[in-house]
Amino acid sequence: MLRYTTLQGEPNIGLHRFALFTACCTAFLIFVGGLVTSTESGLSVPDWPTSYGWSMFTFPYSQWVGGIFYEHGHRMVASFVGFLTVVLTTWIWAREKRAWVRWLSGAALGAVILQGVLGGLTVIFLLPAWISTLHACLAQTFFCLVIALAVFTSPRWKRGLPAIRSHAESVPLQTLCAMTTAAVYTQLILGALMRHTNAGLAIPDFPLALGHVIPPFTSNKVIIHFAHRAGAVIVTAMIVWTFGRIARSYSDHRLLFRPAVIMLILVTVQVTLGAITVWTAKAVIPTTAHVLTGALVLGTSFLLTLRSYAMLAPERAPAWK
Repeated sequence: MLRYTTLQGEPNIGLHRFALFTACCTAFLIFVGGLVTSTESGLSVPDWPTSYGWSMFTFPYSQWVGGIFYEHGHRMVASFVGFLTVVLTTWIWAREKRAWVRWLSGAALGAVILQGVLGGLTVIFLLPAWISTLHACLAQTFFCLVIALAVFTSPRWKRGLPAIRSHAESVPLQTLCAMTTAAVYTQLILGALMRHTNAGLAIPDFPLALGHVIPPFTSNKVIIHFAHRAGAVIVTAMIVWTFGRIARSYSDHRLLFRPAVIMLILVTVQVTLGAITVWTAKAVIPTTAHVLTGALVLGTSFLLTLRSYAMLAPERAPAWK
């Protein structure tokens, strides 16, 4: 039986669309950042915050050649996303009545500022693996924050999602979705660590690993690489479990079923791209697409988690809507 919660205040369509645009630009930024790593262009511009002594915004386009194109282009896209975040945060603080949404936008702004600083530190300290990995992980966190802002400012959310009866399960759907999101995020951490420790080809064969199901752990790079592969198995299993639960019990609720289908498709593409990355010895396009698809899997799982908590726990809804 469906119940709807009516919420006070009319949704701001313009604000919601701007938040969606910011989320899309963030996804593009993750792709561009992946290109920098895939093309090994991280130090093509060796100074920061300037670019070869020029202001970042006045650096001549005629000098955007080779790896400079990818690294400086990444800086420009990052600056644009930062600008969008400033506008989004200002807009939310000016128009949004829910205090917790205002503070969430402040967290997003803080995250994008910190992300810019970490990006600069990776250049200043010559790409240390721990800073580069933290930079990559914070990008995924920021992506989720912007997705959350897009969700919470949407007309559908503000007017009230349909509240549906939860089926009796040993693991509630909300918990399962949260577990899946946590597994995906952990996997992205392992992927970032693998990329920034140059462990991407530590195991150069697939589906076997150095000719074995479980390879001999002869180096830290082999351990990191195999952990990422094991993580892929766990994430795939979690997504299949989540999809199966929703398909069996909630297939008539499109707000849950559609993202579950998309997530299943994305993880299939992701595993395929991972295999192609190994088979092509880290060719730029599949490797970078692998980074982007990982972010999209995380974003979809996070969206599903937000919706499941709102729809299956209606008694909590008014407090955080």
